[in-house]
Amino acid sequence: MADTKREIERKYEATPETRLPDLTRVPGVSAVIDKGVRELDAVYYDTADLRLADSAITLRRRTGGDDAGWHLKLPVAPGVRDEITAPLAEEIPRTLASLVRARTRDAELAPVVRLLSSRDIRHLVDADGKLLAELSRDSVRAERLTDGGRTAAWDEIEVELADDGDPAFLDAVDKKLRKAGVKPAESPSKLARALAETAPNAGKRAKSESPAAEQPRGSSPAEQPPRTATAEPAPGTAGAHILAFLREQRDALLAYDPAVRRDLPDSVHQMRVATRRLRSAFRSYRKIIDRAVTDPIGDELKWLAAELGVARDQEVLTERLKSRIDAVPRPLLLGPVRGRLRVWTVAHGSGSRRRAVAVLDSKRYRALLDSLDTLLADPPLLKAARGAAARIIPKAILKDYDRLAARVDHALELPAGEARDLAMHDARKAAKRARYAGEAATPALGKVAKKFAKRMKAVQTVLGDHQDSVVAREALRNLAIQAHAAGESAFTWGLLYGQEQAQAAERERELPGVWHKASDPDLRAALAG
Repeated sequence: MADTKREIERKYEATPETRLPDLTRVPGVSAVIDKGVRELDAVYYDTADLRLADSAITLRRRTGGDDAGWHLKLPVAPGVRDEITAPLAEEIPRTLASLVRARTRDAELAPVVRLLSSRDIRHLVDADGKLLAELSRDSVRAERLTDGGRTAAWDEIEVELADDGDPAFLDAVDKKLRKAGVKPAESPSKLARALAETAPNAGKRAKSESPAAEQPRGSSPAEQPPRTATAEPAPGTAGAHILAFLREQRDALLAYDPAVRRDLPDSVHQMRVATRRLRSAFRSYRKIIDRAVTDPIGDELKWLAAELGVARDQEVLTERLKSRIDAVPRPLLLGPVRGRLRVWTVAHGSGSRRRAVAVLDSKRYRALLDSLDTLLADPPLLKAARGAAARIIPKAILKDYDRLAARVDHALELPAGEARDLAMHDARKAAKRARYAGEAATPALGKVAKKFAKRMKAVQTVLGDHQDSVVAREALRNLAIQAHAAGESAFTWGLLYGQEQAQAAERERELPGVWHKASDPDLRAALAG
């Protein structure tokens, strides 16, 4: 079994002569307790091209100290990492290897660096003896375990916040240390410093080529739009901005992979958002990046989002129905309503998380990640990518707007019923695409793109809630049928169905006003420049 804790710490430069200030002068610290010296021996694992290190991820096997075992550290924010531990064993635990599989793909994990640390530990405690933080002075010796590697040695200081501690306490310690002349560490981790100082070429290593295999480019050159040179586009160009957005979303996809595997709250939703933003950018900016290459990748992203959605959509629907039931007065809850919902939820959600993890372990998913890497390493940019972002990008956004406007107008022309429901669902998808196009453009266009994205999100929210009601009504109808077949009262399910129907009608009445604000011609004129 693997355990997890949130690690919040600060690192500082030190030498054997560095003197620590009196830390009892830090507000809240009553005593500094000497806990002695520990001898630690840690071997760090990575791929040959250091993919984990490039992502600020560390995987080590450590002996000595109170937490001997395997440790995987995943970045959360500067100075904040999630540390996932597993018992000491000779081989890398499968639970930890799976959490970095999106980074390593099919590459082997092998020892790259060994760190021997002599750790002098002090506990900072309050008047009740409660631990506030652990301060350690480490004397470190690093040895590169790959061919041509060197050794290095240094001293450093770490201050790690106690579990459930207030991060502001580290600010107070930091202030005291800096006042005493102790400087923050230049390197974010021991491993990063070890890799830099033990590399064969004086700390400089060339990054290897992407591990991804080159994907087919689709149609023949004669059928493809004019392409730019493969060099990185110049700053300020449309290509530079769109590539930056695509890389940001690719990185988000990779970052949420271990979170989904760990079943963290909202992780599936956020991973799906990254896939949708990638797909939307491919379609919205097809004049900038060649759709002959991006269309097949977009299809795979659609597959991934759908597979992940099995769990997420069921979770959202269940919460919606549960909240409806919670709001029903007790006299109107006829029959085993909550029990039937639980049975229905288990029947529809059973194995959904296992399915999501199986998808992330599949060859198809790894091939998708490889395709994204190849695309971003050698982007298939078109001629328009060389144009100024302020000139090229608004055209793509306004084209998405026109597409949305046509769908909203069509939906509003239809009478209430199934046809309008379908039309509003189509408009919702167009609103989401327009919103994502605006978000992608915000770094290039600033406030006007941000405002456009916000207006599109408002439209998407109304249409999305309407679609959620459509889905909920279908589920409620099925629950009513099941209840009736079992000899139970279907009254409450019918009541809830009516509530959802009324809410959908309210959203339909709300849409014209929201759309009127979103379709402000002055906003579009500002976008067009």
